[in-house]
Amino acid sequence: MSLFGDGLEAAVQKAFTRPAPKSAGTQMRYLVKQMKGSTKAVAQMLRVSQRTVERYVKDQIKKPRPDLAARMEREVKKRWQPQIRAKAKAKAASTGGIVIDTRARMGYTAPIGSTDQDRIRHLTVALPPVYAARLFDAQDAGASDDELQEIAAEALKDVYFQDGGRRAGSLEEVRFTDVEHLEFDL
Repeated sequence: MSLFGDGLEAAVQKAFTRPAPKSAGTQMRYLVKQMKGSTKAVAQMLRVSQRTVERYVKDQIKKPRPDLAARMEREVKKRWQPQIRAKAKAKAASTGGIVIDTRARMGYTAPIGSTDQDRIRHLTVALPPVYAARLFDAQDAGASDDELQEIAAEALKDVYFQDGGRRAGSLEEVRFTDVEHLEFDL
């Protein structure tokens, strides 16, 4: 996936009330159940044979290859506790907001005479619910990592650099590049 998409997904997964299935057999049975009993659909999704899926369901195979294990875990977590996931997103988008913790190169476009040179900054900023809603809506619509990064840059411009309109009013654009670390929290 992507740095920003994975970061948003990890933040939502922190709201889970029960851990996702861990063993290969329980993960495969969960996926088959989610696909309404279709082992063929699960096989196509995981890019394995239908017989392989059936063998995992019956616990005839217990240890998947590392690449298959990663795909299974990703697909299970994508579908795990959809109501809890929806509530966490709704809360962040309406009242809670989202916290971004990042270490990246940031700079901005401003009038001549200001110190607008890019530099590495480590920021932990609480973003208001409107930006959380925009990030989650864009992610649900299938936005690319670049589009999510633009929304995050706009949010940092408004909240961090302009302090909600109280300073740096002539700031035009914030550059948010070379992301070394990125983490979201609800």
